[in-house]
Amino acid sequence: MITCSEVRGIIFSDNLLGLCYRHAFFTKARELFDRMPIRSIGTLNTVMDGYSQVGFAARDLNMCNQAKNGRFRLDRFDYAGALNVCAQTGDLRNGRVVHGLVVVSGLARRAYLTSCLIDLYSKCGNIDEARYVFDRAVELDDVSWNSLFSAYVNIGWPEVATDVLVWMHRNGVSLNGVALHQVLRAVYLGFDDSEQARRLLHGCIIKVGLDLGFFVGSAMYYIFAKNGGLDEVLEVFDCLYNPSLVVFNAMIRGFSQLGTETCTKVQGVALRLYVEMMRIKMKPSNLTYKSVLEACIFNREFEFGEQIHAHTIKNKLEEDKFIASALIMMYSRCGLVEESLKCFESTPIKGTVTWGSMIQGYIQNEHLEKAMHLFRDYLRLGIKPCQNIISSLMVGSGNLGAVRVGEQIHANSVKSGLDQSTLSCNSQMFFYSNIGDIDVSVQIFEGIATTDVVSWSLMILSHALHGRAKDSLLLFEKMKEFKVSPKETTFLALLTACSHGGLIHEGFRYLESMKMEYGLQPNADHYAHIVDLLGRDAQFSEAEEFILTSNYNNDPTMWSALLNSCHFHGDKEWSIRAAEKLMELDPLSSTAYMLLYRIYSEMGKMSLAMRIRGRMRERGVNKETDVSCIEIGASVHSFVDGDDSHPKPDMIFEKLEGMLVKIKKRESLMRSHGEILAVAFGVISLPEYVPIRVMKNRRMCWECHIMLKLFSKSERRKIIVRDQTRIHCFDQGSCSCGDYW
Repeated sequence: MITCSEVRGIIFSDNLLGLCYRHAFFTKARELFDRMPIRSIGTLNTVMDGYSQVGFAARDLNMCNQAKNGRFRLDRFDYAGALNVCAQTGDLRNGRVVHGLVVVSGLARRAYLTSCLIDLYSKCGNIDEARYVFDRAVELDDVSWNSLFSAYVNIGWPEVATDVLVWMHRNGVSLNGVALHQVLRAVYLGFDDSEQARRLLHGCIIKVGLDLGFFVGSAMYYIFAKNGGLDEVLEVFDCLYNPSLVVFNAMIRGFSQLGTETCTKVQGVALRLYVEMMRIKMKPSNLTYKSVLEACIFNREFEFGEQIHAHTIKNKLEEDKFIASALIMMYSRCGLVEESLKCFESTPIKGTVTWGSMIQGYIQNEHLEKAMHLFRDYLRLGIKPCQNIISSLMVGSGNLGAVRVGEQIHANSVKSGLDQSTLSCNSQMFFYSNIGDIDVSVQIFEGIATTDVVSWSLMILSHALHGRAKDSLLLFEKMKEFKVSPKETTFLALLTACSHGGLIHEGFRYLESMKMEYGLQPNADHYAHIVDLLGRDAQFSEAEEFILTSNYNNDPTMWSALLNSCHFHGDKEWSIRAAEKLMELDPLSSTAYMLLYRIYSEMGKMSLAMRIRGRMRERGVNKETDVSCIEIGASVHSFVDGDDSHPKPDMIFEKLEGMLVKIKKRESLMRSHGEILAVAFGVISLPEYVPIRVMKNRRMCWECHIMLKLFSKSERRKIIVRDQTRIHCFDQGSCSCGDYW
């Protein structure tokens, strides 16, 4: 039909022309247009629309000129289409030409085209011309005002945008949810610390009295959370007359996402909002239940979560895949994997989120093999792997030191084409760093197309855990050069580097910078690293004073950090002092009891030692077993201190005996420690070129550290041990930690 020699009928020709453009046959379309003996305004509109859809601004403009030369009269919609193409492609030159045609046509007074011109000039970066068009417009409507408003938001002038909002209100312009969402975005972009701007925003919302929709409610949450005005959010909510379900959902969703923050005002607000819904007999939706369950997870309100589960069953919503996913996550966080599995299996239509939640639940509870089995079931369904699932499996493999599984997942992500995303690269960095391959992590980091704050924070932490404290600090300086704003996790990684590197001055400097320069609030973990930093330098009095003058003086994390440092330096007096305080704050901490028992026993104070044992029994405190694991092939072998229950004990002890003879430590009492037995088994089972990787759940003792350095030299093997505090890479008689951990 397209190649036929004759073109019959103008309507038929116009339809055929439109068909060519819809299927991207531009050459044929142009050929058909040129051969048409008769053209109408509809014909030109078809051609202009066709070019507009693919962004050919110059050709669209050419059609405008042909229309003018052909004495066709274009209407406002034709010019609007041409202006839109110029705006989308940033073609300011042709946009000005179209503007000229609009003026010549006498349509420049129309509010519709005024809005298009404002949009054109703002998107091309000429905000002054956009304002010039607005100020000289004869006719303005709500769209014109909102176009100017959006222009200031998009170029990053939130102060002017907020002034325009007030100006709109004073001129009686009807404000809608879209406009309010824009001003919230303006405040989010520009007013990090302005109390005045936040108050102005709050006043505008109250004065206008709009019914807040989902997007507005979500934006309020983000803005006020960032600026610290959570009280204003609740005040706005209280001022709303008869808030709708959409508003309740937006508020609950916002506060549920703030559940991970340390702000005590936020805790439980989402749950109280749900109770208020029940009080006024408002029926919750699927989204309500999902958000409330997420709030239960973040706030660890698991009993409340079980009640919500009952409500979903009552309302026959428990089979909803998003609610099921939230239930799976909640029960997994409680350690109730079987309950999670029941929710998973009872969901008739499982989405990717449902599968991902169950896989993540297995990983959180260290059931990596079950997670992998479920992942294989997921792939058998023919579903394309999801980035979140693959990343979760990579992180889980890194946490558990499962080298084989992690490498399989990495290979799967490469095969699926998902290995280049930022999320995937971040999980790869985490995995390889945790198994001791810091150089591979660096290569991945340097190859990421788009790094985010997580990428930088992970790399800073990786260097810190591998004894490269100075590299961590240099990386942070580079991060600032790239204009990446640090988060709380970034400073936690930096303080870890300072702690492991003995950089006291730098540690305090970063803590101060976190608060004063970036406006971030340190939590107990940040302060605990400062305590650890002082404790490693044997400044116990200073560490205690720092704890007592902080806002977290009754947090067990702080005293646990001090106790570990005191014990490491062998200071019994300070160890007893810190342990007693830790037992008072955390009566179920087995570390404090066992350390006190050992100290009193060594001091010959057996009555006090037995009293500690008795207190443990009374409170039901069980000793945490020291476990060291090593992966050999498809199996993970565990070793407990002094345990000979391994299937090959004779072979292991015989090999260990020979290794001890080589380093002249045959009589060492550390020969029965789990990490030593695991390394001996690794020497037997793994080829010489394969590093021996051991995972340990407690901090390695000084004597074992010395022995492993000697083994790495005598056996000519690279030994990697990840303990509770860091990653030790032993090679040729030295350790990456520099004997400082």
